[in-house]
Amino acid sequence: MERTLIILKPDAVQRHLVGKIISRFEEKGFQVTGLKMTRITEAMARKHYAVHEGKDFFKPLIRYISSGPLIVMVLKGKDAIEVARKMMGSTFGSKAESGTIRGDYAVSTRFNLVHGSDSPETAEKEISIFFKKEELFDYNLNDLQWIYDMSMGDIV
Repeated sequence: MERTLIILKPDAVQRHLVGKIISRFEEKGFQVTGLKMTRITEAMARKHYAVHEGKDFFKPLIRYISSGPLIVMVLKGKDAIEVARKMMGSTFGSKAESGTIRGDYAVSTRFNLVHGSDSPETAEKEISIFFKKEELFDYNLNDLQWIYDMSMGDIV
């Protein structure tokens, strides 16, 4: 089981898409182990997006992500990072496939509704920026046997 950080960006909050987006992840079978609304400071945004510093879109990205409240959540599931990124779709809403979150709700290249970690290492780093250990919860889901094939005693 893998963890990933998902951010529902200010445009998702402003457009009343929070419930729809969270529902999509839950309906897929992800377990929500952390969830909160926050407002990211410029310092946090710079830390989170440090890999893009120096690129032409860095300053507008920092302004956008810190422009209003957002939702941060930690999802847990088998191949969570890969599956969540497929669900989100291509970075630019106008190029994202229909059926993905961005493909169904976004058209902008900058306002793309959602962020998801791109690797296990990145996920752990990003999660630590937004959550304290005591804000994350480990609990059993009763429906795992129906989400994953557990016929061999392990998640397949």
